[in-house]
Amino acid sequence: MKNTFVTISSVGPNRDRSKGTREQPFWDEHAAFIDQLVADGFVLMGGPLVDVREMPTGALLIVNAQDENEVREKLKNDPWFERGILKLESIKRWQIFIDKRK
Repeated sequence: MKNTFVTISSVGPNRDRSKGTREQPFWDEHAAFIDQLVADGFVLMGGPLVDVREMPTGALLIVNAQDENEVREKLKNDPWFERGILKLESIKRWQIFIDKRK
């Protein structure tokens, strides 16, 4: 049975803070990687977290997986994690009580 997890990532040491999300190094590779995870049904929703100045502070993904180990395994080859543009901070199982989509 699959569970829903929330992952939180922070800005990594190699992120260029003078550039937007889509202007970061390896954006195309990261986007293709995430697009494939969406196509596989693993990533359900996601996007950058921003502060009040609209500056990215990290990212949030909602994913569908058996357990935390599967989440780590699927995300470890993301070009942005590999190259320090993002840093995975936490993975939490999310028990959804309210979902207007259903």
